[in-house]
Amino acid sequence: MSNAPPRASLLLLAYLAFVSLGLPDGLIGVGWPSIRADFGVPTEAVGLVLTAGTAGYLTSSVLAGFTLARLGVGWLLAGSTLLASLALTGYTLSPGLALLVGCALVLGLGSGAIDSGLNAYAAGAFGPRHMNWMHAFFGLGVALGPLIMTGALSAGLSWRWGYGLVAAAQLALAAAFALTVRAWRERAPAREPAGSPPGSATAAPPTAVPVRETLRLPAVWLGAAAFVVYVAIEVAAGLWAFLLLTEGRGLGAAVAGVCVSGYWGSLFVGRVVQGVVAERLSVAVVLWGSLVGMAAGAVLVALPAPAWVAVTGLFVVGFAAAPVFPLLTLTTAERVGAAHADRTIGLQIGAAGLGAALVPAGIGVLLGNTSVELLGPALVVLAVGLIALHAAGTRRPAPAPR
Repeated sequence: MSNAPPRASLLLLAYLAFVSLGLPDGLIGVGWPSIRADFGVPTEAVGLVLTAGTAGYLTSSVLAGFTLARLGVGWLLAGSTLLASLALTGYTLSPGLALLVGCALVLGLGSGAIDSGLNAYAAGAFGPRHMNWMHAFFGLGVALGPLIMTGALSAGLSWRWGYGLVAAAQLALAAAFALTVRAWRERAPAREPAGSPPGSATAAPPTAVPVRETLRLPAVWLGAAAFVVYVAIEVAAGLWAFLLLTEGRGLGAAVAGVCVSGYWGSLFVGRVVQGVVAERLSVAVVLWGSLVGMAAGAVLVALPAPAWVAVTGLFVVGFAAAPVFPLLTLTTAERVGAAHADRTIGLQIGAAGLGAALVPAGIGVLLGNTSVELLGPALVVLAVGLIALHAAGTRRPAPAPR
């Protein structure tokens, strides 16, 4: 692996791109009541917007992994960010729900390609610290989105201004990507597996390997399944913790809300802190420790104990989970071979979106028809399943690139 540090300008753009990925997620939560009132639609109509966005995200994140070698990461990022900017501009101009849903689909297409393209690039060019920090900036974007929309509404402006401001920022980012296309062509070799001879992970161009060869690898599908389960844990814990703490453990709404915010905060802090730790220790050690930590935190949530035990468990889950997504992405080439890495990362990002959309919803159905106390056991089962999937995916050495 190359020891040359990534260029500061590219790092800054990568961080800003991940901030931009999180911004729309934060905007809609605060803006939807105003949007619903303007369009005269019921509250549950937001599901149409979210479904369209998820469909676009899944489609483009998978396709980006298979087309990255042809387009080049610089042009992929520039085009996808421009697409996201146009979609957000469409939000500001939408006269009704139908066009808004169409714009959500386009926004998902742009966001999925940005996510997949940047993760594929960073897996080869960034180390553990910057990979973790890049993902931490997504959380910053999610946190800034509500502030932008709240500021616009508090100033007496329409919700459209919130989306317009973010659209302008996305347009500037697209221009920055277009101006740095040549710089993005320089890419460090993929990470080499521990104990492998120097240069063994040097990547052949992904186009040199037929697509069917990538899809035949068990490690590809085990990795995708691991991303489904990981994101399901992350999202389900944050989505249903408030219900567990209020209805199951007797906390007041205000205190429970602060605790849920603390859970998301622990993810952000964990990525900042463990990004440094992962560079100083073995990435494999940090990853395994994190997976075990997630299971331990889930057990604390599942215990029939006072509320503070469940809250502690949530914080443990959040802090332990923090480096898992970036480090699983970073080590993809070690599991599947460098020639298959870009495609596999695209599949993994798509699988992550699927896990975020389907599994937490299924857990919600389970809790609604049984008891909120089953959240903890559900998280334990998922955490143990994630450990098993990771063990199976790393059991054999990665196949040699063709």
